[in-house]
Amino acid sequence: MAISFDKALGIHQYTVGVRERNSEVIASNIAQANTPGYKAKGLDFQKALSAAESGASVNLARTDGRHIPASMAAIGETLYRVPTQPDTGDGNTVDLDLERNLFMQNQIRHQASLDFLGGKFKNLTKAIKGE
Repeated sequence: MAISFDKALGIHQYTVGVRERNSEVIASNIAQANTPGYKAKGLDFQKALSAAESGASVNLARTDGRHIPASMAAIGETLYRVPTQPDTGDGNTVDLDLERNLFMQNQIRHQASLDFLGGKFKNLTKAIKGE
């Protein structure tokens, strides 16, 4: 009997990648906190997760017929956040406290998904060994 990893691993195999992408977006916001005119960005987690689950991909343009066709997984688009603090005069919309909290929350959820995946693999290993 063949093992279906999609059924065995569930949604957690997709949430890990989306959480990693979300970390990159939040880290970019934190890094740009003092850049004048920078607008804070965010990731719509539900849309990104749906795109990851469906296996959506973006075909990359080829400028020459001899180029190798390529695609990359679509992990959701980044959107601009609605500012939560008044403009300080430089046009930057990053709220450092909010970004740090979002980063920690995302990391906790990322770790939870990794723990769930580890448990799934542990159970699969037990099943294969017949324990």
